[in-house]
Amino acid sequence: MELSEFVDRLDAELHTADYADLDASANGLQVGPAEGTVEHVAVAVDGVSETFEAAIEADADALVVHHGLSWGGFDRVTGRTYDRLEPLFENDLALYVSHLPLDGHQELGNAAGVADVLELEERAPFGELGPEYVGQRGTAVDSYAPAELRERLEANLDTGGRPVRVLDFGPDEIEDVAIVTGSGVDWLDEAVEAGADALVTGEGKGKAYHEAKEAGINVFLAGHYATETFGVRALQDLIEEWGLETTYLDVPTGL
Repeated sequence: MELSEFVDRLDAELHTADYADLDASANGLQVGPAEGTVEHVAVAVDGVSETFEAAIEADADALVVHHGLSWGGFDRVTGRTYDRLEPLFENDLALYVSHLPLDGHQELGNAAGVADVLELEERAPFGELGPEYVGQRGTAVDSYAPAELRERLEANLDTGGRPVRVLDFGPDEIEDVAIVTGSGVDWLDEAVEAGADALVTGEGKGKAYHEAKEAGINVFLAGHYATETFGVRALQDLIEEWGLETTYLDVPTGL
């Protein structure tokens, strides 16, 4: 497949252009030639030296990640930035990035993957960011006790053996669940206003403890990496449907 076609397909599927003015990440093709072909694609959560080297070792033509290198552009390509980019250039490895578009996609996205784990129904977009969304909300088939929901997350997420932290300040029976993966506690007020019993996210901030306690909502902190493996894995399945070889690179951070 031509690299340009590969990029166009991903951009169209992920609605990349809709997030252009909302995301600090330069989504889409961040590193790559104007022309080229793709037969083997590696996918990973993070675009870093370790995943670059692993993709090269796997003989991939392109690497698709959730967290890329450019967050508002480069002032200089020196130091660590140069060290990270050099293997991409030397090995003709293209880098495609999808940050918020992959968070908010209602079928392929990270929040959708967590909703699948929790078997939520009656799903709707959640986590407003301008005219777009970065999460998902749904209703449990059978209500969860906080301990049960935590256990389900721990059993199905790549937490690296670390426990899911719970701010247990909400109802004892959890039915309505809001999800914003990664660093999503900024949407706690929206979850409260929507009537959610719990917010599931990756990592917290100090203020979240008192905000959750005062609002009477449960908050589950399952890890930034652990909540954001779903999107790239879903893209891997899609890319395989396009007839390309794929490799998943799992480099958990424990955070």
